[in-house]
Amino acid sequence: MKTSATLALVLYLAFASEASAWNLRGHMMIAAIAWDQLTPRSKARVSQLLRLNPDHGDWIVGFASKDKSKAAFTRAAGWADDIKRDPNHTNDGEQPSGPDSSRNLGYSDKLMHRYWHYKDIPFSPDNTPTKDEPAPNAETQIIVFRDTLASQSATNDLKSYDLVWLLHLVGDVHQPLHATSRYTQDLPDGDRGGNSVKLCESPCRNELHAFWDNLLGTGTSTRAAINAARNVDDAPHGSASNQDVHSWVEESFEIAKASAYKSPIGPSQGPFTITDSYKRAAKKIANERVAIAGARLAKLINENLK
Repeated sequence: MKTSATLALVLYLAFASEASAWNLRGHMMIAAIAWDQLTPRSKARVSQLLRLNPDHGDWIVGFASKDKSKAAFTRAAGWADDIKRDPNHTNDGEQPSGPDSSRNLGYSDKLMHRYWHYKDIPFSPDNTPTKDEPAPNAETQIIVFRDTLASQSATNDLKSYDLVWLLHLVGDVHQPLHATSRYTQDLPDGDRGGNSVKLCESPCRNELHAFWDNLLGTGTSTRAAINAARNVDDAPHGSASNQDVHSWVEESFEIAKASAYKSPIGPSQGPFTITDSYKRAAKKIANERVAIAGARLAKLINENLK
């Protein structure tokens, strides 16, 4: 999947409404935060592995030699979304189906695996029947990829592939609306993490999920994301020590119920008008979640990468 930086940007903007949590800016900020907490050994090893990614050359264009490793690590966090717009990858649907959905082959795998980006824990505020979340999902895959990094026998190609997915998925599960689907009388099949909750009149495509994706900004500049990450407050003390992936998802689930679905968001599919107080509260949550995600990602890599 070798594309020019300009074409990649055009494609990204064209499909921005399909971006997975967070958007590219948010994912890069998480990776930039994580990079600054990696050990020198981890930085050297991830830099070696990322050079195996087919897009590595595009990621480092315009950066001085001393900055290329951090730039590549930062931009690699968006690769799992980039492949959704790559004609060489096959869209195998939003739900896992069959043994191919959980395979871990490395870069020879040309499936998009969209269902790896979330774990939709169901809930219903009005007792509408819910459906269990399928596997594989973001939680199962983070564990698989983490264990691959720790393996003494896995190839560098596989570790590289799993690393770029980890850079992305750790960020995904810290976005509250990537951890739930709300079932109501109006949305008996679930709201797909707020993707079915509108914030404006049809045919506007602005929805609750996208609002949360975009809380950290919508730019696509790697350099700007690195600079923005420097302004994020440190993660709460001790949060990085929690390396239980399931609890990461549960945290996001509880935040979604308590904060993402609070007033003015009602039980229907909208449209709803976001208030200034809702925006301020959501932005505060987003900044804390990316700080925590970055710290946990760094610790995961430092402790597992062989």
